[in-house]
Amino acid sequence: MFSDYNFKYYNYRLVLYMLSLAVIGILVVASASNQDSGIVTKQIIGVMVGFALAIGLSIIDYRKIVKLYVLVYGLCILLLGAVLVMGHTAGGATRWIYIPGLGRIQPSEFVKIGLIVFFSWYWNKYQEKMNTPVMVGLAALLAAFPISLIFAEPNLSTSLVVTVIILCMVFSAGISYRWIGGVLAIAIPAGMLFIYLLTKGLIPFIHDYQARRILAWIYPHAEQYAENLYQQKNSIMAISSGQLQGKGLFNTTIASVKDGNFLSAGETDFIFAIIGEEMGFRGSVIVIALIGLVVFECLYTASKAKDMSGRLICTGMAALIGFQAFSNIAVATQIFPNTGLPLPFVSSGVSSLTSIFMGMGLVLNVGLQRKIGN
Repeated sequence: MFSDYNFKYYNYRLVLYMLSLAVIGILVVASASNQDSGIVTKQIIGVMVGFALAIGLSIIDYRKIVKLYVLVYGLCILLLGAVLVMGHTAGGATRWIYIPGLGRIQPSEFVKIGLIVFFSWYWNKYQEKMNTPVMVGLAALLAAFPISLIFAEPNLSTSLVVTVIILCMVFSAGISYRWIGGVLAIAIPAGMLFIYLLTKGLIPFIHDYQARRILAWIYPHAEQYAENLYQQKNSIMAISSGQLQGKGLFNTTIASVKDGNFLSAGETDFIFAIIGEEMGFRGSVIVIALIGLVVFECLYTASKAKDMSGRLICTGMAALIGFQAFSNIAVATQIFPNTGLPLPFVSSGVSSLTSIFMGMGLVLNVGLQRKIGN
């Protein structure tokens, strides 16, 4: 079973980075939730289960998992379909399902990993034909189906993350620059037209709250969108108030944005605001550096992978962690419109934690089977 493995290449640095972020996540979630035992316990369980899955998957040949591409893709569609049929609704969105013995899970988090596995098989299989219109068109259709199901929940932010992941994998696979240029030639004018039509209220498939968040980002000084920027402005105030050293974890000072109830979703979407306020600039830099190191290790492992599928798995995970972390922090600092993306390894959420760890388990296995001489 382990004949192709070289355990001297087991990436203990990556394990250390992941665990460091997870421990920071537990501490910050505990502080953000005012040490709510239920939330903290779930976070700890999520880390323990996720880490165990990562270690387990790290010693299973990723090529055997990739060969299950039909099952993986089918399961992704089944789970997303189940959300729309019998999903649990909260906050105006239907994104969760109950599974006996497991409780409430968010399938879209696991679908991110499933699609990374599927498209690592697809482009490895058709790498000689990847620039043909048929292969590109088929890939677009296979990607559009699950993305549209995620978008229908509605979950615009996650559908964008999945799109970015797949595009990064396609680029890493070696798609022709003619395709890239053609896509940009269409996407840039289409994006400008989208924004123009959005300002006129002529985009029927965008929900009103989504439109208002985007328009508040475009017109930050417009009075009618002030309510939509309330959370982000409080988030910026929290981060800036932490200064260099922060106010300290679990602080209960009156001047705290967190304890003044000026910030909601502090343990999930706006957890970086808690990090900035309580751990200060130093703590924020440490978190960003650790995430950067995880992304670097994924890309480094990709460069040493023995085949295309291994390279694409690592590239996909680098894109997932890098873009999602950037988006979470960008929302907390009002660089992006308000979305609902967790900070990888840190934000509260068992589904996001376990799925990220599962993906990293595959990356660790790719590293175990690096090319000879590397």
